[in-house]
Formats: sequence, C-alpha cells, structure tokens
Amino acid sequence: MRMSRCYVVDAYAWVEYLRGSDKGERVKKILEGDNEVYTCSVTLAEVISKVVRSGLSQDIAYQAITLNSRVIGVDAELSKEAGILHAEVRNKVRDFSLADAYVLACSKRLRAKILTGDPHFKDMPESIII
Repeated sequence: MRMSRCYVVDAYAWVEYLRGSDKGERVKKILEGDNEVYTCSVTLAEVISKVVRSGLSQDIAYQAITLNSRVIGVDAELSKEAGILHAEVRNKVRDFSLADAYVLACSKRLRAKILTGDPHFKDMPESIII
C-alpha cells in the first residue's frame, strides 16, 4: 500500500490543470491519488485573477481548487515566514514573487512538496516540477 504524500499546488500547476494540458494531466493524477493536497489562499486569488483576465470561468476555477484541495488561509505567522523567504530567495531568483514566497512558506509549514511548473522553483528541493 502506497503512503499518501503531501503537496502544495501553485498557480502554475492549477492553470495547467484547468487547461487540460499534458502538465495538467500530471496534476490531475496527483489530485486523484491518495494524497493530501493544499492550496494557499494567495494562490487561489492568483489563479482567479489569471482566469478572469483570460476570459475563462472563475466559478469553474474556484470549484476545481476548493473541491480538490484544502485552502490554507494566510495568518500573521505565515505572512512573516513568507516575507523572510521572499527576501532570502529574491537575492538569488530576481523575480521571485511574494505569491511564490507564500507557496514556499505553506510547503514548509506543512512539510509538503510544491507541485509546480514555475521556473522560480526549479532548484528548490521542496519542488516537484510537472
């Protein structure tokens, strides 16, 4: 019997999933597996913004995320950790965003892997690149 794994899904991975791309199919397999899947609330906002700007359904995106993962709210501790991580990583990865820092902070809090295709995460041991 396979042990479940813990993942934090970032905006890149959710967008690929919503598009139904090959990378999205990899995300789908993890969502359908026996895994613990989380999404940072900042990521939810990021995905909704992207789909609205693309003319896609915000309701479908919202339901896909909230039905397939547990949304982790932002609190003062997580914000502090995200701020520290943002400052540290930004020294090495020039355009590492604050939203990326929240994903990284969530993954550290949950001891989870980050499911992503975002090149900002490519050299991080916490990342699984789709």
